[in-house]
Amino acid sequence: MTQTRHANRQILLASRPHGAPTTENFKMRQTDTPKPNRGEVLLRTVFLSLDPYMRGRMSDAKSYAEPVALNAVMVGGTVCRVEESNHADYQEGDWVVSFNGWQDYNISDGVGLLKLDSDMANPSSALGVLGMPGLTAYMGLLDIGQPQAGETVVVAAATGAVGSLVGQIAKLKGCKVIGIAGGAEKCQYAVETLGFDACLDHHSDDLAVQLASACVEGIDVYFENVGGKVFDAVFPLLNTKARIPLCGLVSQYNATELPAGPDCMSALMGTILIKRMKMQGFIVFDDYGDRYNEFKEVMVKWLDEGKIQHKEHRVEGLDSAVPSFIGLLEGKNFGKLVVRVGPDSLA
Repeated sequence: MTQTRHANRQILLASRPHGAPTTENFKMRQTDTPKPNRGEVLLRTVFLSLDPYMRGRMSDAKSYAEPVALNAVMVGGTVCRVEESNHADYQEGDWVVSFNGWQDYNISDGVGLLKLDSDMANPSSALGVLGMPGLTAYMGLLDIGQPQAGETVVVAAATGAVGSLVGQIAKLKGCKVIGIAGGAEKCQYAVETLGFDACLDHHSDDLAVQLASACVEGIDVYFENVGGKVFDAVFPLLNTKARIPLCGLVSQYNATELPAGPDCMSALMGTILIKRMKMQGFIVFDDYGDRYNEFKEVMVKWLDEGKIQHKEHRVEGLDSAVPSFIGLLEGKNFGKLVVRVGPDSLA
């Protein structure tokens, strides 16, 4: 079913997954399109962002944000059109960034909305390079990682929405950049298009050996968004006073138990102490939301100058959200994953 003016399709969390999410954890509901009251706007979702953090919101484990309630609309960032406005600050036809979630329509009182330029060529970029992933890469690398010219920076998920920007920003700061990605095509893209010095396939049996050969002077900054065997390969190569910005652990999101093998916590803590390393987690909007304009000014300039490349993996239709999200957690996307839920304008 395609988007219409009168029906509001919603994808709800039907049950909490144990391990990897399946289609049975979601369900579709259709309601009437809501009507805005005084001081409100009706937002129609055009683009929906799919991101790994959503897996955590499906769980009821204690976290930095409340979980999605059962039978509630799945959470998600969106780029929307204002379809009706009873709010002085918004006009019909405005582009805005909101958190409509996985549905066609939502009502907003204007709180938390970000108005976009009316002539923005690619509004969906506000969900990627100019949105949460871009801010995550920029602030995590520069504020926590603090890369210096000549240092070695390693980033996993190197062609993803965050990792691809981390590597390019590190190159702009004069660093040697080694990416880690899934498959030859992604690794080739990281080197030939993004300008990384090298990119290694995490599917390789000898990843640790390859990484050691690529990082002969050790690793000064490791941007962590994957964890698991990638971190195991990185850990022995970390230099004294290495910095590790930590924004995610996608390899662990579907885990139902601790990994097999010896307890490495004491070794990890001991190495952090001996090498005086810094590992810092961050939640980008909680920690850096007030610096968005600072980030946007710099990133827009880099984009205009052709210094930053970005890739969008776009899928069509709200019906594609569930299988695409499941694929995202399996590393099947190539670039920032965005769902086109509806057209730029409805006839």
